[in-house]
Amino acid sequence: MAVKVYNTLTRRREDLVPIEEGKLGMYVCGITVYDLCHIGHARSSVVFDTITKYLRFRGYDVTYVKNFTDVDDKIINKANAEHVTIADISEKFIIEHNRDMDALGVARPTIAPKATENISGMIELIRKLIDKGLAYVVDGGDVYYAVDKFRGYGKLSGRNIDDMIAGARVEVGEKKRNPMDFALWKASKENEPWWESPWGKGRPGWHIECSVMSQRYLGTTFDIHGGGEDLIFPHHENEIAQSEGASGQTLAKYWIHNGFIKINSEKMSKSLGNVFSIRDILEKYHPEAVRLFILQTHYRSPIDFSDESLSEARAGMDRLYATLKSIKDAVSQTGSAETQDAKGNELVEKMSGLKEKFTEAMDDDFNSARAIGYLFDGVRTINAYIAEQKSAVNKTALVRGREILKELGFVFGLFLDDPDDYFLKDRDREARKLGIDIAEVEKLIQERNQARAARDWKRADEIRNALIARKVSIKDSAAGTTWKID
Repeated sequence: MAVKVYNTLTRRREDLVPIEEGKLGMYVCGITVYDLCHIGHARSSVVFDTITKYLRFRGYDVTYVKNFTDVDDKIINKANAEHVTIADISEKFIIEHNRDMDALGVARPTIAPKATENISGMIELIRKLIDKGLAYVVDGGDVYYAVDKFRGYGKLSGRNIDDMIAGARVEVGEKKRNPMDFALWKASKENEPWWESPWGKGRPGWHIECSVMSQRYLGTTFDIHGGGEDLIFPHHENEIAQSEGASGQTLAKYWIHNGFIKINSEKMSKSLGNVFSIRDILEKYHPEAVRLFILQTHYRSPIDFSDESLSEARAGMDRLYATLKSIKDAVSQTGSAETQDAKGNELVEKMSGLKEKFTEAMDDDFNSARAIGYLFDGVRTINAYIAEQKSAVNKTALVRGREILKELGFVFGLFLDDPDDYFLKDRDREARKLGIDIAEVEKLIQERNQARAARDWKRADEIRNALIARKVSIKDSAAGTTWKID
């Protein structure tokens, strides 16, 4: 069965047929590096990280290119305000971006080019567009793309160029011929970085960089172009006009776009003060809970971010990891069997069938929401087996069930922790959220253990009650004392 993808360009689901058999090239528009990444960046990154992982799971050799925009008005303004270079700003936030993505479990792309490393290619593409009559130079050195000269303009977004022109206007100081024309090259201004070009000192417009970087690393025509839904127009529409206008060939066969994130049912925006950084979110929630939250909704659908929805995702991850913990404990039992038996074979058969259902779901336009449902079916199957077999579980079958669960979970960036470590991290994160001093709790537990050793039961009970008052419950066992947040 072929993987099917919804192609924004054709507005229908299509079989994914690579240009080169067994290989796929995918370009995704990255961030402008002037600030910390927020939950919107997290969604796009997790979605395309998952798509990449799944395509590799299906056997494709994927080259994944995701760029950094490191020259832009926002970067320039920040650099001027801080009296540093744009490179100082961009390099700082590239490091911060990578730190956040690593924490979120997002794998690095195959190639992560920067706009400033590709200026010569942009100049060459602009020169070609001017020679073809698709771009023009105005007094002062700005270069614009002539939108009305490209017959296919609007085909990605479904917009009519005449309607767009009727509703557009030329900003003060602009010299473009048509209000829909967009800048390919901007003449340098005071306190701005610049590069030499045939049209004078200046810097590239935003859209031109992705046309150059995508084709440099993936070829004139490549398989998949992706990004957030907000990029369909004008960014991706303009990429098509530039690239296809210059080459006369299709830029990308398939266009994939993830939906918006809303915050408590409102549009996310800095003006509303409802933009949450990835870093702040990960202070409160395990990264896999954040990934589960994102992937429980189909990538093309809008998603509503709230503490309540993230808490639900956290509870879901707790259930999944509780099963991994149960497996770990069950296979360590001395009475467990190593050989095959009927019940063990039945478990492996059910889990193998689950893998088939998972693949069918993900083949259907990366339907992670349905596929995650099958993960929960899998843990229910395993939990039922452990409960029924009690101390006589078949180790071989249970380990195979865990392998399948982890193999499927890896596609989503889940189950990367040891279950004991997961619950410890989750406990400590929850303690910090509630303002509980972890070191103080550990100290009190140590003091209680000393009181118990001295048979000072009154003091031991006082400490237990003090911890309970702070929503900390403790459990004594032969292995020692553990604690959790109620």
